[in-house]
Amino acid sequence: MSAPSRSLLPARLSKLLRGRSLVIGIPYAWLLIFFALPFLIILKISVSEMETVHFKDLTSYTDGVFHIAIKTANYLFITQDDMYVRAYLISLKYAAATTLGCLLIGYPFSYFMARAKPNLQPALLMLVMLPFWTSFLLRVYAWKGLLGENGWVANAIEALGFDRVLLATGLIPALGNLMHTPFSLVVGMVYTYLPFMILPLYANLSKMDLRLLEAASDLGATPWTAFWRITVPLSKAGIIAGSMLVFIPCVGEFVIPELLGGPETLMIGRVLWDEFFSNNDWPMASSVAVVMVLLILVPLALFSKYQAESQEARP
Repeated sequence: MSAPSRSLLPARLSKLLRGRSLVIGIPYAWLLIFFALPFLIILKISVSEMETVHFKDLTSYTDGVFHIAIKTANYLFITQDDMYVRAYLISLKYAAATTLGCLLIGYPFSYFMARAKPNLQPALLMLVMLPFWTSFLLRVYAWKGLLGENGWVANAIEALGFDRVLLATGLIPALGNLMHTPFSLVVGMVYTYLPFMILPLYANLSKMDLRLLEAASDLGATPWTAFWRITVPLSKAGIIAGSMLVFIPCVGEFVIPELLGGPETLMIGRVLWDEFFSNNDWPMASSVAVVMVLLILVPLALFSKYQAESQEARP
């Protein structure tokens, strides 16, 4: 190697490292500014005493003694009050039900999109994205008319006798009463968050190597066996990504339970709103928010760690 080439190599390597650091640094900076920093502020407020219009400092230095005052009463109150515990459980239940509903509807749709003719796929993608062109609030509010009295969806459900099934499963309290029930809440949330399940699934399924299915068919596998043994495992990453995109925002959802839910669907988003804007108790509201974030992030972090260890253990 000539002398000029050897002198250019460190410069090129340094330039490459700078570019790589920049690419990696942008998402870390984003997480630091828009997640870590706001979370730390909320965490500080949750353990602070509120004094009229400002929060008392957590640390103080008086007469040579350094004091740290962390208020834990809000967290103890959350564990002792059934209302908060019930709201967390209800939020997790409806977030899980919404995720399952989106998966059951979104997977066949994504599979159909991925296997459709290439010239048809942009139109199908457009149909999935089309609802985003309309206001989120208007789309949710429209379900009040569809499921309300004389709404055509409500009339169709009653005509098909599906309302008796809903009554038997406890999703509605009485026949002809579809609004402000667990049923209307789940319908609204599944409808709203369905694209967040479809898009990552479609991205995953469209990249799958179809020669694997042909090989399975040549070896005698039925279409259902090939789907269950090959397609589903290979789409695991899309299922996980879509489930996270649906489950996480559903836990803290406020607008949909407020418009479509009822007294039995008190979710933690409503509790947060009441603490912030009705009770004006910011430390308590911050404590509720911190517990909600931990309920979501801790299991996800453990699951991500398990996934990473499983991939490393593969031969």
